[in-house]
Amino acid sequence: MASSFVHLHLHTQFSLLDGANQIEPLVRQIKAFDQPAVAMTDHGNM
Repeated sequence: MASSFVHLHLHTQFSLLDGANQIEPLVRQIKAFDQPAVAMTDHGNM
């Protein structure tokens, strides 16, 4: 049986002073790694 792994902590460019990942390249990489999902846990903005 195959198991799935989902990252539950990820900051993007929208986390002020803390994130560097840009959304579009990130989504492409997630698809390339065949990840079923990812949790974007940005902070420091509204």
